[in-house]
Amino acid sequence: MRPQPIRVLIVDDSPVTRELVRDVLEPHGHEVLEAADGLSALREIEAGRPQVVLLDIEMPWLDGYEVIRRLRQDPRFQNLRVAAFTAHAMKNERERALEAGFDDYITKPIRPAVLRTLIARLAG
Repeated sequence: MRPQPIRVLIVDDSPVTRELVRDVLEPHGHEVLEAADGLSALREIEAGRPQVVLLDIEMPWLDGYEVIRRLRQDPRFQNLRVAAFTAHAMKNERERALEAGFDDYITKPIRPAVLRTLIARLAG
């Protein structure tokens, strides 16, 4: 039995990373929305209503910490499931992300099975 499709927004300034996430999730029936920066992410969240957001921390203009701060201040998005998506694998970075309001934390490079499990858990 195929799991229910999940609408996922990948926010990353790297087109290659966005494509990789798409390639991992779409074959499993998930809908993947994309944003290349924090401002675009906020617009896409407003318009596309994703169930889960994978949000890169380091981006130009508006970084992931500012995006999560804005989301958590908006009553409409306080319960939106958002995972920090970053190349930073240090222990203190994970704790910092969770304290900032992220629901989970996943590191790059992408491990397909770990990513799919994370998405299912957050959407559940």
